[in-house]
Amino acid sequence: MNVTEVKSKEEAIEWIHALKTLGIKPGLKRMEWMLERLNHPERRVKFVHIAGTNGKGSTLSYIAQVLKKSGYQVGTFTSPYLIDFTNRIQVNGKDISGDDLVNMLNQIIPLAKELEESELGAPTEFEIITSIAFLYYATVAYPDIVLLETGLGGRLDSTNVIIPLISVITNIGHDHMDLLGNDIKDIAAEKAGIIKSGIPVISGIENEEAIRVIKDNAASKKASVYQINEQFSVNPHNINHRESIFDFKDPFFTMPEMTIHMIGPHQVKNAAVALMTLEVLRQFYAFYIDEDAFYSGMKNTFWAGRFEVLSEKPLLIIDGAHNPEAAKSLSETISLLTYNRLIMVTGILKDKEIEAFYRPLIPLADELIITQPENPRAASIQEMVSAIHAIQPNKQVKAIEDWREAIQQAMQVATKDDVILFTGSLYMISDVRHDVLKELKA
Repeated sequence: MNVTEVKSKEEAIEWIHALKTLGIKPGLKRMEWMLERLNHPERRVKFVHIAGTNGKGSTLSYIAQVLKKSGYQVGTFTSPYLIDFTNRIQVNGKDISGDDLVNMLNQIIPLAKELEESELGAPTEFEIITSIAFLYYATVAYPDIVLLETGLGGRLDSTNVIIPLISVITNIGHDHMDLLGNDIKDIAAEKAGIIKSGIPVISGIENEEAIRVIKDNAASKKASVYQINEQFSVNPHNINHRESIFDFKDPFFTMPEMTIHMIGPHQVKNAAVALMTLEVLRQFYAFYIDEDAFYSGMKNTFWAGRFEVLSEKPLLIIDGAHNPEAAKSLSETISLLTYNRLIMVTGILKDKEIEAFYRPLIPLADELIITQPENPRAASIQEMVSAIHAIQPNKQVKAIEDWREAIQQAMQVATKDDVILFTGSLYMISDVRHDVLKELKA
C-alpha cells in the first residue's frame, strides 16, 4: 500500500489486485469504518440485494433487462468478471469508466492506509471494490436502482451493510464450505444473514431444511417471504436447447407463455425469482413496469458464460458451473441437446468439491480432456484424475496442462455433429471465451 495515488485504470486495477494477498477476511467492521468516513454513500442508493450459491448473475440479469426496458437506469454489481475488471460495476450495461475508477479509488486509498494501521487491519480486495461501487453510484452515476450481488455468503459479506428494498436468495448449495459451514442449514443461515427487518424476501430455494432456516430468520425480523412453489410458481410448457416457454403465477399477476433464451430448467427457476422480485418492486415500491417490458426484457436476457454458445458445427459451449449443484443443472441442460459425441474440457480449483462436482458430468463425456485454469488455486492434474476415477474407474482421460493446447486438441478431434463443452472454473471460462471469440473474429 505504498502508492498514495493511482493515475490510470491499469494502475488502479493493479493496486486493487495486490490486496488479494490478504485473502478473505469475513466481517463488516472495516466496511462500516470506511463508509462512515465516506459519508455513507450506500444510504443514498436504492438496492436489491441478491445472495445464493448459484443463479445470482442470471437472476440479476433478468431483473436488469426488464427494468431497463421500462426506462430505468439500472446499476449492477457482480463478480467475478468475464471480460474486463470494470464489468463488475455497471449502469445499464456500461462499465464504470477508467477515469471514474481512478477517481473513486483515490478517495479510498488514504482510508485504506489509515485502516491498515488500525487494529481492524487492511481492507480486502472485495471491500475496496464494494466501496468503489457505492461511491460511484452515489456520487457519479445516480442510477434509479442498483442490483447488488453478494461476493460470498451473506451475513458477513462486504455488501451486507445496506438496507435494500428487497432481499433475494436464489438457492442454497454446497460451495465455499470452508467459510460458510459444512451442511445446508449452516450455509442457509449465512445466506439468510442478508434478511433485514421488515424487508421482503424472495426465495428460489428448494431444499426443505434451507427453506425452514430462511422462513425462521425472516419471521424473527417480521419480513415477508415469497417462496417459489408456494407464493409464486412456474409451469413450463417447453424447455429445449434454444428457448424455454413457461407460465408464471404470483399473488398479484399471471403471465402466460413467457419465453426466455437462457437455456436449462434451472434458468426457468431463476426467471421466476426475477419475476417475483419485479412484481414486489411494482406492487410495493411503485416501479412502473408494463407487460411489454416483462415479456421483451425476459426474452432478451443474456448472461455471458452461462451455457453460452460461442460457435456452431461443432457446437462450442462454455458454462461457468463450479460446484455440485451447478454441475447437476448443467447435466440436465446437456440432456436437451442432440449430438454425436460430447467432448468435455474441464479444469477446476482445488478448494471445490471436485468429486461431487464431476459426478453428474463425467458419465456424459465421450471424450474427456482435463486442464488447469491459470490460477494459484487450480487443482492439479492428479487431483482431478483421482476424483474422476473415483466416479468411473476405467474412464479414459487426456491430460493437457495448458488450457490453450486443450482448446486446440478439442477443436481438432471434434466433427460438426459433436458438442465441445468447457466447464469447471469461471476463471478458465473467462480465458477460453476471450481466446475463442478473438480467433473467430480473426
